[in-house]
Amino acid sequence: MQRLNYFQQSSELTKKLIEFGALFQKTTIEEPIRELVEIRASQLNGCAFCVDMHIKMAKIHGERELRLHHVAIWRESTLFSPRERAALAWTEVLTRLPADGVPDDIYERVRTQYSEKELSDLTFLVGAINTWNRLNVAFRMVPGSSDKAFGLDKANLA
Repeated sequence: MQRLNYFQQSSELTKKLIEFGALFQKTTIEEPIRELVEIRASQLNGCAFCVDMHIKMAKIHGERELRLHHVAIWRESTLFSPRERAALAWTEVLTRLPADGVPDDIYERVRTQYSEKELSDLTFLVGAINTWNRLNVAFRMVPGSSDKAFGLDKANLA
């Protein structure tokens, strides 16, 4: 079943969300970690559109293919730094909020890798990708349908 196009129906809100997303380019969180966070949250939320988009973006920005395959198994993989692991753990706990909130041990683990400013920026990033995931899942955005518009065809992943 064809669902509505939220880009058209709520163009002003979508525009603001895109502007908000652009601000992450200027945060303290480095691009490779931003991409890992966006991929992992999208995997957890079952957002095919965003998984597709962020894997292509990571590839365009030079991410190694094996690391992209390992995002889903990051705990067992040896390919991620302690800082990346902390970001992935934070992403998971905030994407699937436990009934009792964020456990202290996860918070402390993340705080050993991130300054207060960085942790705040990282938390906004996780919130933003979760918003995009919810929109794209709700309206069943087709993976790859916006590749040309976002320049993702440059990833050479067909």
